[in-house]
Amino acid sequence: MAMSPRVPELSALDVLVSVERCGSMGAAGRAHGLSQQAVSARVRSVERQLGVKVFDRGPSGVRPTAEGALLLEWAGRILDAAEELASGVAALRGERRGGVAVAASMTIAEYLVPAWTVVMRRRFPDVTTTVRLQNSAEVIARVQSGEADLGFVEGPDIPATLRSAPVGRDRLVVIVPPAHPWAQRESVSLTEFAETPLVQREPGSGTRTTLEQVVPGMAPPLLELSSATAVKAAVLAGNAPAVLSSLAVAAELDDGRLARVEVERLALPRTLQAVWDPVRGLYGAARDFLDIALAAR
Repeated sequence: MAMSPRVPELSALDVLVSVERCGSMGAAGRAHGLSQQAVSARVRSVERQLGVKVFDRGPSGVRPTAEGALLLEWAGRILDAAEELASGVAALRGERRGGVAVAASMTIAEYLVPAWTVVMRRRFPDVTTTVRLQNSAEVIARVQSGEADLGFVEGPDIPATLRSAPVGRDRLVVIVPPAHPWAQRESVSLTEFAETPLVQREPGSGTRTTLEQVVPGMAPPLLELSSATAVKAAVLAGNAPAVLSSLAVAAELDDGRLARVEVERLALPRTLQAVWDPVRGLYGAARDFLDIALAAR
């Protein structure tokens, strides 16, 4: 099957996803060993190739457009599949990579893991840390299968076969665009909230699982997306409510791009946890990485 001319190369998609995660062209350039101008040129080239504007650019950095957030989500899946292919080929050839393999849920991976990996790199420059971003259910599955030495999850359901340790706390908050009717109200009843379709994270995510356990029988989702960035973009584009981690929406709440909604009798605090297989245990680099995460609490 011939590849569509509208599908960019993997290296270009990797740069795009890095711009989203880093929040600026300059930071993405440093991550890839490129100049800010080179990254900007690649982004413009991909936007022309796709025929879609991926980022809005401003004095404080860049953020995805509504269409760009969806494209970046799809690009992330393509990059994940490519990584799986490369890992599978390496396994077939009998290659082994030294270091620690970490699997982390989306919110933890985006807002906590980067600082931990910087400390790990400074302390142990010869150790390679690989991080895979997945939802909490997928992280647990990778730890159980032995594909990850250490996992970090947001979800409340941790199998009894795994050991765990708290590495932080956050709180799920209800968000809407400033123009949404809920933004003008002091609070919303729990019944109205439960009956309103939300933009939701996908099944298996820690955010979704926590919400469904606290508020059972909610209305079917308006839309399901697999990243906080995509959810925020959909909230703004569709003038719809959603529930996300306080870590993921702090910047937007501070600058007024999003508004927080109080729901009567609804509290959604969470404990963020590290998980590992007690049979295999934690040794060497995996133990060092966990110690860094615990010290940062």
